[in-house]
Amino acid sequence: MYSVTKIIDFCYGHRLLDYDGICRHPHGHNAVAEIEVRIGQLDSRNMVCDFSDIKRSVKGWIDKELDHKMLLRHDDPLVKPLQQLGEPVYLLDSNPTVERIARLIYDHASEQGLQVVRVKVWETPTSFAEYVKSEATRKI
Repeated sequence: MYSVTKIIDFCYGHRLLDYDGICRHPHGHNAVAEIEVRIGQLDSRNMVCDFSDIKRSVKGWIDKELDHKMLLRHDDPLVKPLQQLGEPVYLLDSNPTVERIARLIYDHASEQGLQVVRVKVWETPTSFAEYVKSEATRKI
């Protein structure tokens, strides 16, 4: 198996509803996402894929949808006031945990045709979550 990993930096704000810890308050992170693409045989260029393909499709989407935005659950009471102020908001059906963000990026990368096998998102320099597709359903 061959694999390549592209690292993408982005910033976001969020808060967690129905949560007893300090993350129930609005706060922000400087995140680092690692997108790993894996295949069994190299393409005609002797590549898994071009890093610029990952950058264009995944980083472009992250920059447009997530970077410097408040990621909030759709029923968060902050949504309406922030939208009324013209603040950039990205809405999710569930709490915007780092685990959920990793899955969100994974799903987008997969939809773009990348053979992504893992997305790891570092929320802080010492804490990360990752989403890995199960072997039974992974396309390799």
